[in-house]
Amino acid sequence: MSLVEHDPVHRLWLLRTPGSSYAFRLDADDRPRHVHWGAPLTLAQATQVAARRNPADSSFDEPGDERQELPAEGGAFFGVAALAVRYEDGTSALEWRYDGHTSTEDSLVVRLVDRHYPLELSLHYRVRGDVVERWVSLRSEEPVSLLRTDSASWTLPRRAGARLTRTSGAWSAEYGVLREAVPVGETTLTSRRGVSSHQVNPWVMLDAGDATETSGEVWSTALAWSGSWRITVEHTHTGRVTWTGGFGHEHVGWSLRPGETWETPVFAGLYAADGFGGTSRRWHAYVREFVQPHPEELRPIVYNSWEATGWDVDERTETSLAEAAAKLGAELFVMDDGWFGARTGDTAGLGDWTPNEQRFPAGLRPLVDAVHAHGMKFGLWVEPEMVNPDSDLYRAHPDWVLHMANRERTTLRNQLVLNFARPDVADWAHKWLDRLVGEHGIDYLKWDMNRAFTEAGWPGGDAGRVWVDHVRAVHAILDRLRADHPALRVQGCAGGGGRTDLGILARTDEIWASDNTDAADRITIQHGYGQIYPAGTMSAWVTDSPNPTTGREAPLSFRFHVAMAGVLGLGGDLPRWSAAELAEAAELVALYKEIRPVVQHGELYRLADPATSALTAVQYVLGGDVVVFFWRRPTEFARPVTPPRLAGLEPFARYRDSGGVVHDGAVLLSHGLDVDLPGSGYASAVVRLTRV
Repeated sequence: MSLVEHDPVHRLWLLRTPGSSYAFRLDADDRPRHVHWGAPLTLAQATQVAARRNPADSSFDEPGDERQELPAEGGAFFGVAALAVRYEDGTSALEWRYDGHTSTEDSLVVRLVDRHYPLELSLHYRVRGDVVERWVSLRSEEPVSLLRTDSASWTLPRRAGARLTRTSGAWSAEYGVLREAVPVGETTLTSRRGVSSHQVNPWVMLDAGDATETSGEVWSTALAWSGSWRITVEHTHTGRVTWTGGFGHEHVGWSLRPGETWETPVFAGLYAADGFGGTSRRWHAYVREFVQPHPEELRPIVYNSWEATGWDVDERTETSLAEAAAKLGAELFVMDDGWFGARTGDTAGLGDWTPNEQRFPAGLRPLVDAVHAHGMKFGLWVEPEMVNPDSDLYRAHPDWVLHMANRERTTLRNQLVLNFARPDVADWAHKWLDRLVGEHGIDYLKWDMNRAFTEAGWPGGDAGRVWVDHVRAVHAILDRLRADHPALRVQGCAGGGGRTDLGILARTDEIWASDNTDAADRITIQHGYGQIYPAGTMSAWVTDSPNPTTGREAPLSFRFHVAMAGVLGLGGDLPRWSAAELAEAAELVALYKEIRPVVQHGELYRLADPATSALTAVQYVLGGDVVVFFWRRPTEFARPVTPPRLAGLEPFARYRDSGGVVHDGAVLLSHGLDVDLPGSGYASAVVRLTRV
C-alpha cells in the first residue's frame, strides 16, 4: 500500500508512517498550507481537519488557522520566513502557481513556480520508517539572491501548552538536555561556527508540557547538516507554535546562478505518542536503517594511544602499546596526533601529512604490519580541514585558508581553516587521504575538526557559499573515500562532539561524543547523546584515574560500565596500570564482547534521569536478551535509593540472570531489580537477563 495519498478535489496530500500521518494542501492561491501532523488519520479525515478555521482570526494578524507549509515573504505573513529571496529588480515577495506533482510509494515532490519570475520551487517528502524526511530544491533561469533557504517548517497542533526540549553544552560538556516552556515570541537555536557545534545540537522536540519518558505526544525534528544552521521556534500570542530550520545563519546568503539547482539538506520529522523514550527509540531505528553506512556491523573495541603518549609518538612506543592493547582484547589500534610532519606540539606541522622521518624512519608500514600481526586493525588520527601557519603547506598556499581581504587571520589553537569550498583544496585533501589509506593499508580514520570558522571569506570567490560548499566538500570527500576503499571505517570527531548530526552520521561509523572521558560526566553526556543518536554510534573510552580532564577518581569497573553503554574503547596509559587492573580490564573487555550485540543493536530504555537521580540506569533489549547498567554517583551515606523499574519486557515472560536466578517479567516491570551497590561512593553493576 502506498504511503502517499492524494485528494485532487481538495488538493490535499497525506503521508503515512506506521504511527502517524502528515497532511498539507494547496489553498485557492496555490500556497501550500499545513493541515495535520500527529496521530494516524485517513485521507477523508484529513480533509475534515483542513476545513476547520480559527475563530480568533483578526485583520491585524495573519489570517487562517493553517500555517504555510514553507513560510515565505508575500501577502499577510508576519512570521519567520523559511524562504526569502531577492530578485534583481528588488522584489522579494513570492507568489506561487502549482506546477504539478510526482509521487512514488514512499515519496512526493510538489512543484511550484513563481507567477512572474522564472523561479521553480520543489517541496520534497519521503517516508522512512517512522520519519518523514523533508527538503526543498530551487532553480531559476535568472540570477536570484537567496537570503534564507530552510529545508522545512513544522507546525505543532493546537494544545494547551508548549514545551521545547533541546541540548545546551560546551566542549567536554556536550548534549545537556534542557526542557523549557516555549515563551511567546521567537526562540532561535543556531550554530554560527561552521560545524553543528558543542553548544547546541541541530534537533528539537516539542510537546504540550505533559510528556514524560514513557508517555505523551512528542513532535521532534533533526537536521542532517554538519555546518552552521538555524532553527527558530515561533509561539504566537494566539497560541500557535511552529518552527523552521535549515543550513546557514543570519547574514549569510547565496547567489543562485541561472540554470543551477540549489538543494537543501534533509530536515527530518518524527511524531511519537509514547513519550521521550519512544521518540528516542524511533530515531535510533531510523538512524540504523536509513542513515548509517554499515548498521549491521558490530563496532570494534578501539585502543587509542593519545592518553598514553600525547605528542611523544614513535614507532617503538606505538608498537609496544599495540602489544599491550592486544592482550586486553582490543580489536583496533589508533595512533592519534603527532605522527606527521613537524608535529611535535600543536604549533606546527598541521597540513603536512607525511610520516615524521625521525619518529618513523621506515614510514608507517612497520607499525601497521605489527598492529595487523596482533590481529588488530590499524587507524590514524587526521584533521584534513586545518593547517598551522607554521607548516610547509601554508607557506606554499597562504591563499588556501578562509580569510578576508584587509583583515587579520585569527588563529585558534594555532590553526587556520582550509577553504574546502575551493575545488583545488578539496581535490588536494582527497588525494592525500586516498594515498595515505591506500599505500599504508589504513583500516580506520579518526577525522577530527578542532576549530570554528573565523573570517569565513574567499577573496575572488563567492564568500557566502563557503559556509555551505565547505561542508558539502567534506561530505563528498568522505563519500568518495568510502567508495574507493570499501573496508575503510571512519569516526567523526570535532574536538569531541562538535560535529554530531545526521549528515555526518551518514558518512561515518561512529561519533567521538566528547573529549571528556570522566565516567561521572559521561553519564550526563551519553544521556543527551542518546536522545536522538543510537548507542552503536557513540564511541566511549575507559581512561586513567584520576581522569586527565577533570582530575576525578573513580573505580575501574565504574569507568568500564559507563563506557560499555556505548561503543567501548580504551584510552589509558596501559604501561602504568597494575597487573590487577590489567586483569580486570581484560575480563570486562571480554564481557563487553558478549553483550555488545544487545548494546549496539538493541532498543534503549532510560530507567532514571541522571539530572534528578543519584542512581541512574539504562537498559538495552534485543529479542529475548536484556542488558541493564546501573551507575551510582556519590551521595549522602544511608540515603535511600529507589531501584529503577525495568521496561520493554514481556510481563508474562520469565527472565534468567547470569547467576541462574529466574525473575518474572511483571515483577521486574513493577518493582525493578535489587542491586548491591555498597558504600556511598562511585559504584556500578551490569545485569544480564535472558528470556526463558
